[in-house]
Amino acid sequence: MIFMHPKTLEILKMFEEINKIPRRSKNEEKLALWLMEWAKNHNFEAKTDALNNVLIKVPPTPGYENSPAIVLQGHMDMVCEKCRDSGHDFSKDPIICIYEGDWLRGDGTSIGADNGIALAIGLVLAESGIKGEIEHPPLELLFTVDEETGLTGASGLEEDFFEGRILLNLDSEDEGIFILGCAGGQNSRIFLPLQWESFDYGKGSGFGLFRISAEGLEGGHSGVEIHRQRANGIQLLARMLSALKEKVGKENLRLVFFSGGSVHNAIPNYAEAFIVLSRNNEKQAEDFVSGLQKSFRGEYAVSDPEITLQLKEVENGIIFEASGGKITRKEVPSDRVFSVETEEKLYGVLLGMPHGVHRVSDTIPGLVETSNNLATVRTGEKEVRIVSSQRSSVMSRLAEVTEKVETVAKLAGARVEHECGYPAWEPDLQSGLLMKCRHAYSGTFGKEPEIKVVHAGLECGVIGSKCECIEMISFGPTIKDPHSPAERVYIPSIEKVWVFLENLMKSYR
Repeated sequence: MIFMHPKTLEILKMFEEINKIPRRSKNEEKLALWLMEWAKNHNFEAKTDALNNVLIKVPPTPGYENSPAIVLQGHMDMVCEKCRDSGHDFSKDPIICIYEGDWLRGDGTSIGADNGIALAIGLVLAESGIKGEIEHPPLELLFTVDEETGLTGASGLEEDFFEGRILLNLDSEDEGIFILGCAGGQNSRIFLPLQWESFDYGKGSGFGLFRISAEGLEGGHSGVEIHRQRANGIQLLARMLSALKEKVGKENLRLVFFSGGSVHNAIPNYAEAFIVLSRNNEKQAEDFVSGLQKSFRGEYAVSDPEITLQLKEVENGIIFEASGGKITRKEVPSDRVFSVETEEKLYGVLLGMPHGVHRVSDTIPGLVETSNNLATVRTGEKEVRIVSSQRSSVMSRLAEVTEKVETVAKLAGARVEHECGYPAWEPDLQSGLLMKCRHAYSGTFGKEPEIKVVHAGLECGVIGSKCECIEMISFGPTIKDPHSPAERVYIPSIEKVWVFLENLMKSYR
């Protein structure tokens, strides 16, 4: 392991303890209990609410009794993504931490630095105050639940759950950058009616059951990475199936099952389907899929150079669907296929559905203003369920792109439900907190931090809409490829965040 600042070692040790506790979205109970026990062991006042949000109150160190309370805020849950060949079970297995030079990553899984590293920093800061190793004002450690599936923990906070009106959100992923605003968001759930037809593809029928897939995609955070124009596994598979059907003849290929993506805020890095294919067309189909893989790799040579398309006959149609770290085993029907009408409507929805960047900001160079992520597809008994996740820093344009998603779905006869969205966080460039943070950062490192507004959703927008007169800023250590198995945290950046925080705390005396 590389040489580290002593506090970096403490933070990483704390992070590893947190990573022993399963904490996928909506399943943070064990971590909340662990945090409450941690607070009890340190004689800190603590409480939870009905949602399992946790607040730990840390008294000021001597000389800071009259300083304003500072809220250190992060979220408990993590996006549970893994490589397709990983056997990791996010419901019970600890996250394995692997150190590689200056980087810390998981073992074929997302590592949960988003946002477990925030919890670790807050807890170590509180312990350091007790030991007399750091000075700080009164602190409130606010750890919310279910951020990754819609910011519902922050949305459910009671107005008087915390008292401070200075909030440091530790959920940003580029050290040296202060975030002052973020996009709002809206998820849409689409339900396409599914009609089945009987179809015999048993022995002697001349047909076989095949698995066809698009894998090896980069995926990533649908807010942070959407501007990179990475391939969407769902749309690649829909393109492949639609083109293959035309190639071999509609009567020689029928759809049995379609699944793709894992969570609403990750770009789908895979999709798979089961099809019934005429054995007379198997070689033709294999050659076509091979050629299409070459074409797709050419289209996405920069963003997704390892796109892999596979077509393979299987005896039993068994599929393992991952959603939020939970694995569901399904067996596809053995004697029926999608009706021709349903199949055509599904391809129409998936190929016609918007995905990616819709508009960049007119006022902030380089900022994605509006986007959407065609996130997941699941085959049920009576319907195909599709999720699209929209984001925008302009709420009227968020409504516009949501309407586009709904229009495409309704043209295919699908039903659409919109989840409760969350508001954008509008930047305040005259914030006194921003000035104090800039001064502390430049005084520590001899250079100015960058000030940005981001396309990702942050809890600051929700919290700010609930609390009057609150000043907020977001920052954190450098994390690459969040919401994907390639997620990793840059270890030296943790030290920089710590040293900056140490000097910022002192400035409130």
